Amino acid sequence: MSGLYALELCKHNYITLAIDPRYFGESEGQPRFWESPSAKIADYASALNFLESVPGVDKNRLFLTAICASAGYMANVVAQDNRVRAFATVAAWLHESESVKLLYGGEDGVRDKIKKAQESKRKFIETGEVDYISAVSQSDMNAAMPGDFPYYLDPARGAIKEWSADKFALMSWEDWLTFDPMPVAREISVPTLMVHSQDAALPANVTKFFTDIMQNEKVLHWTEGSQFDFYDQPKQVAESVAAIHVFFEDKSGKK
Repeated sequence: MSGLYALELCKHNYITLAIDPRYFGESEGQPRFWESPSAKIADYASALNFLESVPGVDKNRLFLTAICASAGYMANVVAQDNRVRAFATVAAWLHESESVKLLYGGEDGVRDKIKKAQESKRKFIETGEVDYISAVSQSDMNAAMPGDFPYYLDPARGAIKEWSADKFALMSWEDWLTFDPMPVAREISVPTLMVHSQDAALPANVTKFFTDIMQNEKVLHWTEGSQFDFYDQPKQVAESVAAIHVFFEDKSGKK
């Protein structure tokens, strides 16, 4: 999805960069398929460092666009890095402790997952062995995402060769379930656009996050579509990219 949005924004004459954070895809790092918010935040900040070295990039016009969970990670970069001129999210996944309980088996379920993750981390440190569960499965209820999620299982959509439906590092649970991006909204001081739908992930949290941003130049763009529609469906992608382009162009300082 990041590559698709990068390509579409290129059509509006942006220089774009989409990366595989460490542990995933074509990037290095062990263990593979470890969902580490702190690592991803650091990698997105490093991507800004790289962009500044690219010929043609205006260091005074650096923007960040985040889809799904990267919204929470990039929000931390935006709050910490004054090089970012404006920020946009699409179908942002923004959870906090109550949402985590609701989505991951209640308080007992969350506690159990965190315990297993801690045990898996110790095993990795001591032996170098990594415990994996399925990332997504229609039949395995122990998968990270159990249920009917065709986007991740369709080779024409999310089931690309750089990603595996069978690989989610068990140690990820602790990092993912304890990550709460909601408070960082109050630290965001740049113009912010959020594109979302009532049928996408956690719309109430998106509304709260938007409300908490201490910046008058902000837009919450409500539209239609499911969470996965925003990843690759032409209608949702085109509308999101158009909104991002208009918003960034207005904040770019260009005359």
